[in-house]
Amino acid sequence: MAFKVVELVLGLLLAVPVCGLWPIPRALQTGTTPLILSKDFKITAIRNPPSDLTGAISRTLGHISDDKLQRLVVGRASADEAAVQHAKQLPSLTLSLAEGAEVKSISEEAIKPLGTRSEEYVLHVPSDGSPATLSANSTLGLLRGLTTFEQLWYDLDGAATYTLEAPISITDAPAYPYRGFMLDTARNFFSVSDIERTLDAMSWAKMNQFHWHVVDSQSFPLQISGFTEVAAKGAYSSSMTFSPSDVQTIVTYAAERGIDVLAEIDTPGHTAIIYESHPEHVACFVSSPWTTFANEPPSGQLRFASPATTNFTTGLIAAAAKMFPSSMFSTGGDELNIPCYDADAETQQILNSTGQTLEQALSTFTQSTHGALATLGKTPVVWEEMVLEHNVTLANDTVVMVWISSANAAAVAEKNFRIVHGPSDYFYLDCGAGEWLGGDPLANSWCDPFKTWQKSYTFDPLANITESQQHLVMGGQQLLWTEQSGPENLDAIAWPRAASSAEVFWTGATLPDGTPRNVSSALPRLHDFRFRMVQRGIRAIPLQPLWCALRPGLCDLDS
Repeated sequence: MAFKVVELVLGLLLAVPVCGLWPIPRALQTGTTPLILSKDFKITAIRNPPSDLTGAISRTLGHISDDKLQRLVVGRASADEAAVQHAKQLPSLTLSLAEGAEVKSISEEAIKPLGTRSEEYVLHVPSDGSPATLSANSTLGLLRGLTTFEQLWYDLDGAATYTLEAPISITDAPAYPYRGFMLDTARNFFSVSDIERTLDAMSWAKMNQFHWHVVDSQSFPLQISGFTEVAAKGAYSSSMTFSPSDVQTIVTYAAERGIDVLAEIDTPGHTAIIYESHPEHVACFVSSPWTTFANEPPSGQLRFASPATTNFTTGLIAAAAKMFPSSMFSTGGDELNIPCYDADAETQQILNSTGQTLEQALSTFTQSTHGALATLGKTPVVWEEMVLEHNVTLANDTVVMVWISSANAAAVAEKNFRIVHGPSDYFYLDCGAGEWLGGDPLANSWCDPFKTWQKSYTFDPLANITESQQHLVMGGQQLLWTEQSGPENLDAIAWPRAASSAEVFWTGATLPDGTPRNVSSALPRLHDFRFRMVQRGIRAIPLQPLWCALRPGLCDLDS
């Protein structure tokens, strides 16, 4: 029996992936030859590189130098000392763009319309000591390839930086164009540095959309030109605001890392805080009981049947949209509370005098705000209720975010709208933390249970979507609503769980070896990715005891 145990352990250790890439490339071939980086290793850029490509190269060199990640095996670096003792040295990595490719900055490429960004790349690392090559059709593709390249290497206790798997050949491209992370900065405030740290983590996982739910009923921290009174009276404090300069800093930081910032001003619900500056535009403010008039406190929604409120909101959204270079802007549209308007005398008076129904007034309001976005050349993004629960006229190019249930994607597809998956039954990071509302000591969160990385990883973007509808699926995102989150626990709640969807929407359903994507083969690589994140300052939580991370498979249920 002892011999069988030893054989099992040895077999598992030999099966440890030495290439811990996340997300795993679409096509990957590796060898078994050790290779170390030359002490003078350099990356040769394209001719006249944009400044943000130069910055990306510097970050890659910094990560390779500073990560100091030892391979996750028993014995760590000492296990590989003999193997790399006589290894050849890799002198350099040469970057190139395809012949005829137009040289644009990473930032320009990152904000192109959804579905038109070129992120594919080809990476070759020879085993004979000749230079490695990275080629792409755009600087954005080069960035994605650099992100992969820096994950190939491990630290030999300061003596060398090495891989055991040369030669390495990778041909890679995303399965879906939208791979996102949503952060709510209204329930609790997050600083620019918190957001930048999140953007860094996103970029390492090749996530390309930062969905910024910047305001809500609890606070309005966004300072908007021409509407400065809204943040002045709606922010938690003057220090808890995002100035136009802050927004520019975040947008630039994101774009340099291949990330587009999709901002959201959620309307006409989730707007109670606007009452503080414009009470004339808000119905049911702090009405009691709040459970009748809102999904969570405080109650209060835009009085959208009022032409004055429609004009105000249209101007507000247009001014906010101008702050963001993205081709998309979200107007929200979720959780609209109808009893609020039934009880609002002014809304009822307007509807009676105009002969409109509430749904007709909502459609007029939506067409006004979306018309302003169209004038700015931006595509509107909405939550699923605007398609599935309301009789609202929407432009054909509208992007719909599915959140209530993964089952609802099929109904959105039936209406021929583009889909971004963000269902609460798979991707809500806040679920399972217990009820945040006071007064019930035994209550659970509304979206229990906790959404594990394994649950997210098993998501099928094409479930119940017909073959003819598959082109409508743009991708998906993890979401962090922050009733119980702040800067103090941001990293721990988000990472590495949020990276699970990054592989779902980058790699697709099939791994490079042709097998279906599965949690068993993913776990060792996600361990590796999490350890790299920690090396780089992200306080990502452990997935297992270190003993298990060093012995893949031995902590599985059926081991």
